[in-house]
Amino acid sequence: MDPNPPITQQEKIIVKKVIIPTAGLGTRFLPLSKVVPKEFWPLVDKPVLQYIIEEAAASGIKEIVFVVKPNKKIILNYFKEKIKSKKILRARYKNHFLSQLKRLENLSKKISFSTVIQQKSLGDGDAILKAEKLIKKEFCAVLFADDVVEAKIPCLLQLIKVFKKYKKPVIALYRVPKESFQFYGMVGVKKVGNRTYRITKIIEKPQVLESPSNLAIVGRSIITNEVFNYLKRIKFSERGEIRLTEAFVQMLKAGSEVYGYEFEGKWLECGNKLAYLKSNLYLSLKHPQFGKELKKYLKTI
Repeated sequence: MDPNPPITQQEKIIVKKVIIPTAGLGTRFLPLSKVVPKEFWPLVDKPVLQYIIEEAAASGIKEIVFVVKPNKKIILNYFKEKIKSKKILRARYKNHFLSQLKRLENLSKKISFSTVIQQKSLGDGDAILKAEKLIKKEFCAVLFADDVVEAKIPCLLQLIKVFKKYKKPVIALYRVPKESFQFYGMVGVKKVGNRTYRITKIIEKPQVLESPSNLAIVGRSIITNEVFNYLKRIKFSERGEIRLTEAFVQMLKAGSEVYGYEFEGKWLECGNKLAYLKSNLYLSLKHPQFGKELKKYLKTI
């Protein structure tokens, strides 16, 4: 995915920090996820996580807090370590590879990275709470590491624009077919603007007739200190987890405002093997270097 357009002076950011939970077990990607975290599986020629970091950078984010497992150093190693001997690379490889490395190094200069530890995988809500001290009561975004969005305007920047207006939590929404309702958190809404909604209800994985709409929750949101407060009150689920979605549910029950934005762009899921393969195929066929030859190859098989 090409870099998104830079933000303008008028869009200067009130959201500068992002939390990315990466301490999940990756059970849907076993056995490979035992040694390669799912966020580092490649989409074409770079890991899933890099697409998400590029979106954050293009949205004006200055600091990213990764929530990681104990002794998980691969993330900071990937974004911070440099290859020492580029002379060897120049001698052996084409400039294409060097330009990719340069792009990654430039990305790492734009954003500061830090990590906090989640000792046990107790849900995304628990992971977000682990990062609270580093957020310091500022507004922040939460980006899940298995959702990529292809968009002319970065998805996160679209959410930030909505947040600037309402100063309340904002969740990314995407329309899905009815046969998929059972796999997502689905929302009931009241329209308040162009592609903008006040959320009235959230139902996790409903049957078709139970779903309040065809708008599904995507792993992008902007949260306030109020969300952290609700996360602290939530009891562990039957699966032994604290979920961010449940905090939003409890906020709605208490009468708090939560907004949703149906972002402009394409949602590329990477949370299970089939979705990951579809997203990989989609981006591979569009890739400026590989797409043309891959399309020819597909015709032969």
